[in-house]
Amino acid sequence: MGGTGPPALPSLRQQLQRQLSAPLPEQPELVLVTDLDGTLLGGATAERRGFYRWLAQRRERVLHVFCTGRDLSSIARVLQQDEPIGLAAPHLVIGDVGCTVACGASLVPVPLAVDPIEARWSGLEQRLLPLLEAQPGLSPQPVHSSRRLAYSVDLERFDRGLIPALEAHGVDCLISDNQYFDVLPAGVNKGSTLLSLLDWLEVDAATVVTAGDSLNDLAMFETGLKGVMVANAEPDLVAQLPRLPSVYRARAEGCAGIAEGLRHFGFAHLWD
Repeated sequence: MGGTGPPALPSLRQQLQRQLSAPLPEQPELVLVTDLDGTLLGGATAERRGFYRWLAQRRERVLHVFCTGRDLSSIARVLQQDEPIGLAAPHLVIGDVGCTVACGASLVPVPLAVDPIEARWSGLEQRLLPLLEAQPGLSPQPVHSSRRLAYSVDLERFDRGLIPALEAHGVDCLISDNQYFDVLPAGVNKGSTLLSLLDWLEVDAATVVTAGDSLNDLAMFETGLKGVMVANAEPDLVAQLPRLPSVYRARAEGCAGIAEGLRHFGFAHLWD
């Protein structure tokens, strides 16, 4: 007697969808990956309101991903604060500079993505904290994450010689916007986590556009995916532009810069 054989294993996308509380667009025409501060949250209120309305109306055609240094509780506050001007929850969230992936609707972490990062971080915090305590120029940020350490930094007082001592323990250190200092599991950043997420989404890389304004967005731009560097980008990020051939430097700031970049990359039809 013939049998039907074992059931097919779920695809990566199916595995991801099962860990989310809301459905993803079936065949998005665009996967838009946006930083928050200075990027999606940047620009005049009228421009932001218009862009948020466009995103809400294209929800089945545009798969939206937040990619931010903020933690989940901070992201929740942003969504609440900007709801009156139309900001809706994204489909997915990459938070904590790449150390957290969550469902956009529920802001519940996705084990498929988070568990490997958690394993990389295991035991590091206990080894690193003694090196960081009482360091001149560093003050802990009130961040709720178990997979990174986040500080405000005064670069005039900070001893950069601390960085190699920390990285010898298996971490990467990132200074951004001349005021933030993040300690991350080695190899984990916005870019690496985004590439893993895109594998699970099983989307065509040609449909992906990233957007950002600070040095913690550099890892996104280094993926080779299409990128939009908004006009208000920090100078240290702008200095990297010559080696980022897939990145477009917008003339407009914030949301208007994102829209400008999307038209540059051939997505103007989504405004029809």
